[in-house]
This record gives sequence, C-alpha cells and structure tokens, in this order.
Amino acid sequence: MEFRTVVEIEKPPFELSPCERILFVGSCFADGIGRQAQEEMFRAMVNPYGVMYNPASILHTVARVVDEEKRLKEEPFSTVVLTLGTNHVYILKETGDIVDNCQKRPQCLFEERELSVDECAGYLSQVVELLHSTNPDIRVILTVSPIRYRKYGYHNSQLSKSTLLLAVAKLLRSIESSPTLKSVKCYYFPAYEIVLDELRDYRFYAPDMLHPSEQTVEYIWQRFGETFFSAETKGFLTKWHPLKNALAHRPFNPDSIEYKAFRASTLNKVKDLRRSYPAMPNPFDNE
Repeated sequence: MEFRTVVEIEKPPFELSPCERILFVGSCFADGIGRQAQEEMFRAMVNPYGVMYNPASILHTVARVVDEEKRLKEEPFSTVVLTLGTNHVYILKETGDIVDNCQKRPQCLFEERELSVDECAGYLSQVVELLHSTNPDIRVILTVSPIRYRKYGYHNSQLSKSTLLLAVAKLLRSIESSPTLKSVKCYYFPAYEIVLDELRDYRFYAPDMLHPSEQTVEYIWQRFGETFFSAETKGFLTKWHPLKNALAHRPFNPDSIEYKAFRASTLNKVKDLRRSYPAMPNPFDNE
C-alpha cells in the first residue's frame, strides 16, 4: 500500500554539469537550496543582494547582477534558479517605486500592494529577456517557495501562491510562442507541490510550523538532483561526498599523528579531484 503521493516530475530539457555556474535568486527558500548547491561544489551565487520575495524585486537583483558581471567581464551564468515567495510588494509613496527592502523605515512611508498574474508574468518575462541577452544559451529554473506567510492570513497566503503559479504558467506559454525567447530552456520545478502534496506532515516543518525543516530542504535538493543532474555530475558527487564528510570530521585529538596523516591524505585527494575538475571551487576558501 502507498501512504503518500509522490510528485511526478517531467524530464527537463537540459541537465546540470559538475561545478556549473548557477545563480539563485528569491525567497529564503532559495537560500536553503543555494547553500546545498554550494556544498555540492557548484559555483553558486546565492541572493547576492539579500532575500527577494516578489517578481519585481527578483528582476531588480538580476539586473544588478548582470550589470556587475558585465563590468567585471565575468563568465555568464549558465543556469539561473528563481524562487518566488509572494506577489505582495511595498511601494515607496514618495517615488512610486517598488522597494526591495524597507530598511526598517516607518511603515507609513510605504503602500502595500498585490501584483496581478499579468504583472508577475511581465516582470518574470523581463528577467528572462535580460538573461537571454547576456547568454543566448541560458537555462532558467522557476520554483515557488513552499513557505507560508502567516501575516497575510493562510487563505490570502494561498491566493498569493496561486497568483505566482498562474504567472509562471503564463510565462512558460509566452516563451513557447515568442520568436526571440522560444530557444530559452525554461522549466518549472515543483518544490511547492512536493512539500504540500508529498510531505503532508508537520514533522517536515521547522518549529515555527511555516518554514520547511532542514530535512525537507535536503529532500527537495535530492529530488532536484534526480531531476537535473547529468550522469557526469552524479559521478563527480560520488567522488566528492566521501571527501566532504572527511573534511567535516572533527577529531577528538587534532594533534595526533593519525589525524594529521588522515587530513593530509584527504587534502591530496581533494587536489586530485580538482585536477580532474578544474572548475571545482576550492573548499578551503572560506576557512
């Protein structure tokens, strides 16, 4: 007997290579998935200007990243993951502009508004157009964050998520019919549905009962890997995981001869792996 419904995921039109350069932008759920990517040695940039919840703010971040990448003449990202959290935006009354962060200024300075399906799809379309202009081979993965927003009320939170889901569907249809964008590989990954339909239990949530637990984020990352990772990527990870675990080991006596030998052996294996995969980040950069 089956006691849960497993979300079926269609095969995407592309795969992720080992140590690929990926940009993650969006809600705090994007932070969790992005950190997983960094741990798996993808060259991942995660919310470089802070967490962004709505499509307009996501556009603002992508535009800033593209400008900075052009200025520095960096290699363009091959894949971008956008995680949508809400359709609610805050508008600075003085200018009429959507702000990405209220910066703890008085609430009376802002007007809260909900973006329509068409407005959300429009901002996302601008994101895709901008990314396509910098890299014609760009791949875009869209997700909707499963995190609920208590401050809206749970019904309104669901309406907000529904707006985002409809906007993503509208975007995908528009890309298919666009003469200039139909070559863009754009794909919806059902993180939202996995949490709501497959992991239907509060044990998969953090203590606040709103955010997914670490175990849930790990499971979604596992499903993400099953969906997108190439055979070469999976082969790389079978070599990297034992080394990652060895590097994370905390010995009882770090000054012992045995541990020093174990550490030296691990470091040599990491160097060998990086020689085989030159794009692999240095795991010691943050030490």
